[in-house]
This record gives sequence, structure tokens and C-alpha cells, in this order.
Amino acid sequence: MALIALASGVASLALRDPATAQLEQEAVRLSALLEAARAEARAAGVPVRWQLTEPDASAGSQGAHGFRFVGLQGDAARPMGWLHEGVSAQVVGAAAVQLGPEPIIAAQRIVLRLDDRQVVLATDGLAPFSIADAPPAQP
Repeated sequence: MALIALASGVASLALRDPATAQLEQEAVRLSALLEAARAEARAAGVPVRWQLTEPDASAGSQGAHGFRFVGLQGDAARPMGWLHEGVSAQVVGAAAVQLGPEPIIAAQRIVLRLDDRQVVLATDGLAPFSIADAPPAQP
């Protein structure tokens, strides 16, 4: 019996929390989208920003917060929402994330939240956006 209890305990610790996995998936996806838009901004030589959008009032309760890229051609083909319901984001210290056209941008942070969990995406302005180790300082 003790062996079964021990095995059950270890197995439960090995299982990942679904909300944490969903949030990490959103962070990796957003990082890739930001870096693709950043590369396009540099290639086209146009200023591009990523900003959060409000829910569509006409959608009623089905409306959800999303995001959009401003300044790039072909905006209709780009993702404009989260993969998982309940995800929200906050750009720390700004209304939007500036992505280019300069090769070096300002240091920026985005906090993604799902339920009581959060993940921070950050760049120092030169490196790509990636999951940061520490939460951002409160302004």
C-alpha cells in the first residue's frame, strides 16, 4: 500500500497544471508572432506596433479581448486573438508594443494572465521576446 501511495504522489506531481500549460503555449505563440512582425517591420521599413483590443460589443458575451498588429500589410491574415478562453494581457508601462522598423527597440514587457497564473514576455530591445524569469516591477 505504501508503494502505491508513493507512486500516486509522484505521478500527481509529474502532471502539469492545464492552465499553466495553456498560458505557456500562448506565451510561446505570442513570442513567435511578435518576432515575425518585428522582422517584417524591419524588412519593409515601416513602424509596427502590437496592441490589445477591446471586446466587440456586437458579439455580446461572446466577445473577447484580443490583439492586433498595426502598420503591417495583410493584417486580415494575422491571428487577432488568444487560443484559450480567459487569457488576458497587459503591456507594462505603455499602451502598445513598438516592434520596428529599427533593429534595436526599447526594452518592453507583456504580462499574460490566465486565472491566477501569469507569464511575462520580455525583450531588452535587442534580443527576441522570450519568457522572463521574474515578474515585472510594479510602476
